[in-house]
Amino acid sequence: MKRLKTIILLMMVALLPTAALASESAEGEELDIPEIVLEHLADSYEWHIASYQGHHISIPLPIILRSASDNPGQKWYFCTAHSLPSQFFFSEEHHGKIYERVGGEEVRPLDLSITKSVLQIWIVVAVLIVVFLSCARWYKTHDAKSEAPKGFVGAMEMIVMTIHDDLIKSSIGEKHYRPYAPYLLTVFFFILTCNLIGLIPVFPGGANVTGNINITFFLAVCTMLAINLFANKEYWKEIFWPEVPLFLKAYPAPVMPLIELFGVFTKPFALMIRLFANMMAGHAVILSFTCVIFLGWSMGVGFGMGLNIFSIIMLLFMNALELLVAFVQAYVFTMLSAVFIGLAHKEHHAE
Repeated sequence: MKRLKTIILLMMVALLPTAALASESAEGEELDIPEIVLEHLADSYEWHIASYQGHHISIPLPIILRSASDNPGQKWYFCTAHSLPSQFFFSEEHHGKIYERVGGEEVRPLDLSITKSVLQIWIVVAVLIVVFLSCARWYKTHDAKSEAPKGFVGAMEMIVMTIHDDLIKSSIGEKHYRPYAPYLLTVFFFILTCNLIGLIPVFPGGANVTGNINITFFLAVCTMLAINLFANKEYWKEIFWPEVPLFLKAYPAPVMPLIELFGVFTKPFALMIRLFANMMAGHAVILSFTCVIFLGWSMGVGFGMGLNIFSIIMLLFMNALELLVAFVQAYVFTMLSAVFIGLAHKEHHAE
C-alpha cells in the first residue's frame, strides 16, 4: 500500500506542469509544442502558476524601467506587466523583452526589473542562507570534536567535506586551494540548489535559472577571472612561450601561443555551454512529454490512452534522471573550475 501511494504521488508531481496546458486542450486549440516549451523555458515579467477556464493565474513581478527618451519629466517607471505605460511594449521579435517607442524608433530602455529568474535566484539564496546558518548554529552549540553531527547537519557536512577534500583540494593542490575553496563551494551549492528547485513544477520552483545562458555566462566569467587574475608566471609562460619546437612558437608565426591564448577563453566557454545545454535540454524534454499527453487525446481515445501511459512513464524517468543530473552538473562545473584553477598554479620542475 505504501508503494502504491508513493507511485500515485510521483505521478501527480510529474503531471503538475500540465495545469498550464489544460485550458488550451479543453478549448480544442491546436497545441504548438515548440512555442509552449520555449515559453516555459524563457524568462518573464510574471510568474505563471496555472490556467483555469481560460484565465491565467500568475504572480505579477515589479518592472523597473529607465526611459531612453529625453523627457526630463519622468525617467523612471515602476509598474507591472498589466500596468505598463503606453510608450513601452513587449517585443515578440526580441523574446518578450520590453522596448520603448522614442521618436518613431524602437529603443531598449534600461531594464532593472525583478523577473522570474531574478526572483528564483533570491529564493535560492534565501534557502542557502537558512540551510548554512542552521548548520552553523549546530556547531556553535555542540562540540564537533566529541560529538558527530547527525541527520541533516551530518549530511551537509558529508557533502561539504567531499567537495572540499576530494575535489577542490586534490584538483588545485594543498598549497593553493584555500583562497578558492569558498568560491567553489558557493558555486557548487548555488548550482545544485537552482537545479533542484527548478524541478519543482509549481511556485516557488520551476524557473529555468541554470538553463538561462546569462546565468551560466556570469558563472563562467567568475571562473575565468579566478583562473587568470591570480595565475602564476609558469601558467603565462606555457601560454606565450610553450615548450615546443621554435618554429611552432616563434617563426614563421606564433602558432602555439595563439592556440594557447585562445584556450584561455574556450575553457570558460565550455563551462558555460555545458551547464546551459544540459539543464535546458532536461526541462525541454520534460515539457515535451507533458505536451504529448494532450496531443494524444486530440488524436482520439486510443492514441490518448497509449500516449498517456508512455508519457507518464517517461516523465517519471526524466524527473528521476534530472535529480541525478542536478547533482552531476553542479559537480562537473565545480570540478572543471577547480582543475582549470589548479593548472594556473603549476609549479616549475627543474630538469
